Amino acid sequence: MFKLFWVKDEENELDVNEEVELEYWEDEEFTEEDMGQVSVDILVWKDEIIVVAPIAWIDLDGIDITLEKTIMTIKWTRKKPEVYDIEDIELKNSECYFWKFVRNIILPENLALNKIKAIMEDNMLIIKIPKLKFNSKSIKIDRIEW
Repeated sequence: MFKLFWVKDEENELDVNEEVELEYWEDEEFTEEDMGQVSVDILVWKDEIIVVAPIAWIDLDGIDITLEKTIMTIKWTRKKPEVYDIEDIELKNSECYFWKFVRNIILPENLALNKIKAIMEDNMLIIKIPKLKFNSKSIKIDRIEW
């Protein structure tokens, strides 16, 4: 599922969040229902956009972040820890999801995608994408004499 942000409804002058259903996983044996959906926070700051996603029990090498045009895709697989394999253990409550995760985010076009940085801090994936900087310039208008 794609999450659109920064979309303006010109008629009502309101920000609109809209969801678009698309197929995006290459492995045909998995359907969208088989995949987990991680929550993300998208923070817009003066010089950059910051995407924050809680990702626990994941090896950093197993996280795949890709960009195609203005779509950022975050994929990974969470495997069960060995504690689940203890003999005669009884699972009383099961809310943790161990399988494939994917999240697609449509980004605005004014970003420096070649300068994207991703870090992992306290089981939080933090992706920083700088905004493009344009120099302002005054332009003198010449008068044409006829």
